[in-house]
Amino acid sequence: MNAPSEQNATLVIAIPSKGRLQENTASFFARAGLTVTQGRGARDYRGALKELPNVEIAFLSASEIVSQLASGNVHLGVTGEDLVRENVADADARMELLTPLGFGHANVVVAVPQAWIDVRTMSDLEDVAAAFRARRGGQRMRVATKYINLTRAFFAKNGVTDYRIVESLGATEGAPAAGQAELIVDITTTGATLKANALKVLDDGVMLRSEANLVASLNAQWGEGQKSIARRILSRIAAEEDARTSREVRCTLPSKPRRTAREAETLFGARMIYGLEGDIVRLICPAGKVAEAADWLIEHGAQNVTVSALDYIFSAVNPLYEKLAARIG
Repeated sequence: MNAPSEQNATLVIAIPSKGRLQENTASFFARAGLTVTQGRGARDYRGALKELPNVEIAFLSASEIVSQLASGNVHLGVTGEDLVRENVADADARMELLTPLGFGHANVVVAVPQAWIDVRTMSDLEDVAAAFRARRGGQRMRVATKYINLTRAFFAKNGVTDYRIVESLGATEGAPAAGQAELIVDITTTGATLKANALKVLDDGVMLRSEANLVASLNAQWGEGQKSIARRILSRIAAEEDARTSREVRCTLPSKPRRTAREAETLFGARMIYGLEGDIVRLICPAGKVAEAADWLIEHGAQNVTVSALDYIFSAVNPLYEKLAARIG
């Protein structure tokens, strides 16, 4: 079958179908100047981006998004890294995590009863597992979890082998108290639920620090049309991301303004805005370096330094699209 023309090519983006994740995803696209719409309201599972043609939005559950990305039925998707790593064994061969989105934060952790006062690390856990089996006539220590593949990989990496997994179908944190398991692997945001169930996270027991990511499928059909649309979308996302983490720093330097500005570029990871006349210097500076850069500029002759927030910084170099293009060719 012939590849669709660029004019008729459709790029499919999967986003969460409900709840806070959907709201945060819509806000993420809105910050980049892209409006997510639903055809017939909240019950419609197809939508679009108002500002760009040939984009179809598929509203799916977070786990469905992962499977659709893996199979290549959607081009881009927003989902948690924990679901990607758990559900797709060869995730890095099938997908590219383009950028974290700053929401949906949660850690996948190993948690044991607080009463296990001598158990603080994974190496302690191996000792407990051996002792448990000896006391219980060969029975292995039980680990309740929904994260079976992540658990197996993490335990193997830390040399813990004497255990068996009990797949959790309900509230995992309640399994030890109910006598269904000795410890758990679960996802947590604040740790409050674990504490409420008399559990503690091992000192080296954070398996994955997860958050929502914009993920690209490497198995999807990436014709020139889809690439062109993706480039436009990722250009806006990268421009907003760069602006959000940067500030414009402006000052007047009576003596050697260009030379001093170039030195500031090196010292603070800044970028000079060229093309200005006279002794006015403008820099794009990382937000976390602004105060330090302002003090330094004043020490080098500036009388006043003004700092402004930015909406977008569009660049000829699009790091997000380059990351995608390197994988899809």
